[in-house]
Amino acid sequence: MSQRRMSKAEVVEMQSRIDLGIRLAQKRLLERARHDDLSLVLNVNGQVLEVPAKEVTSFN
Repeated sequence: MSQRRMSKAEVVEMQSRIDLGIRLAQKRLLERARHDDLSLVLNVNGQVLEVPAKEVTSFN
């Protein structure tokens, strides 16, 4: 069974798609939490905080 190694360009493209998927999932999570009036548990500077979704502007 032979496995082909990905080129650097393919790795960059795959990482870009993964990053885009993560950002989309975060956006959907925030939208759903706002819609359902829920809180999110976030790690902010090493501190775990529960924050109402309405107060979260974005994930960074």
